[in-house]
Amino acid sequence: MKITKFPQSCILIQNPAGNKLLIDPSKVKFDNKFLDYWKTANAILITHRHGDHCYAEILEKLNIPIYSTQEVADFYPNLRVNIIKEGDNLNICGFHVRVVKAVHGYMLPAGEIKENVGFIIDYSNNKKLYITSDTIRFKNDYKANTIFADIAAFDASMNLWGAVATMKEVGADYMIVAHQDDGKMMYSKAQIEDYLNSQNVNFIMPEILETFEIK
Repeated sequence: MKITKFPQSCILIQNPAGNKLLIDPSKVKFDNKFLDYWKTANAILITHRHGDHCYAEILEKLNIPIYSTQEVADFYPNLRVNIIKEGDNLNICGFHVRVVKAVHGYMLPAGEIKENVGFIIDYSNNKKLYITSDTIRFKNDYKANTIFADIAAFDASMNLWGAVATMKEVGADYMIVAHQDDGKMMYSKAQIEDYLNSQNVNFIMPEILETFEIK
């Protein structure tokens, strides 16, 4: 499966059939050239309503099906949202998506999140990609081969230790580092690299517009 990285927690994933899912399109560091990619998506998945995960003003202009929570639909009434919730299993354009629990850390400046989800997406040979969303750690039975981890330097989401612990718990052997583009709640690149290398983690911290493949 091919993945193209955009700012913050936004990725465009493409399956072998050429179908694409856009996940958490952000207003952080937005550039109009992103639209050349975003417009090719067959569907859009949004984990929660914060603007660094949901650029509603842009999404209103795209005629692409959106899947997200009731809270997102209520907060952005101009968006046409297909409502999803924890526990749902979706089949979208050749992608099997399991909607899973996520618990956003408490933060008032951006607005408290009461409904948040992550996604576990099947890819080649029954392997799974776990997209955590901004979430603190919680007990679960999820299994995945690759984890797309929203990492924060304070309690809005998992810190580096928590991301590695979660990776081990779900049985993943590869980490994609996300949520490092808005200038807030960030570790330095060196801090991330030093810590993950010290824990023998196989990881990538992709640049904006970098395309890579997971197998």
